[in-house]
Amino acid sequence: MTTDKPELSFEEAMDKLEEIVGRLETGDVPLEQAIELFQQGMELSQLCTLKLDQVERRIEMLIDENGSLSRKPFLQQLEEGEQG
Repeated sequence: MTTDKPELSFEEAMDKLEEIVGRLETGDVPLEQAIELFQQGMELSQLCTLKLDQVERRIEMLIDENGSLSRKPFLQQLEEGEQG
């Protein structure tokens, strides 16, 4: 997000994103406001993605330090675990 406000935590960004989605789903938002909310939602989504990427890299570094890092990216391992 390109504001001078302090950066949100992942949880705060997700809460705000859920709030925006809820408002947009009601359909009671004027078009101009809906576009603004959509833009804010996209920025929050990007922030969440960046934070998740950072966490993934940190986890992979920690695992690598212990000598047991798999060749697969961490998130891919999680997705495969959910399927099985």
